[in-house]
Amino acid sequence: MTDNSLRSVTVERTGPGHFVATNARGGTIAFGGGASDDGTEFTPVELLLAALGGCTAIDVDIATSRHAEPTRFSVAVTGNKVNDEHGNHLTDLTVTFSVSFPDDAEGSGDGGGADRARAILPRAVKSSHDRLCTVSRTVELGTPVTARVEEA
Repeated sequence: MTDNSLRSVTVERTGPGHFVATNARGGTIAFGGGASDDGTEFTPVELLLAALGGCTAIDVDIATSRHAEPTRFSVAVTGNKVNDEHGNHLTDLTVTFSVSFPDDAEGSGDGGGADRARAILPRAVKSSHDRLCTVSRTVELGTPVTARVEEA
């Protein structure tokens, strides 16, 4: 592997049950255990679901929006959190796309671009799932995770 293949974030504790992840470019996202003062904070499980949906959404958007700008583009990601002989984990992960494009017959002037975008949508979703989306590919392949403690 090359240095260009390494991806990383740093997670820092900001208070009891509250954390901020920072990427190499300085972007941040706050999260916690789900017990924030207003109850809106993302949990790590919700961040995983967002990563699954976001990764494949980017792939599909690139493939379809070159033909037509969507009038609706929404991705719902669900999973069941279970605790069994394997410990805590998610089952039945599902990524559902709801995407609409303008009606070519309504004079969009795109020469059939919306029809092309609609036609390739299922193929774009399948291609993202089967080979492009790093997040879903990693989950499906079951990549091992190493946890270690470093002296501070």
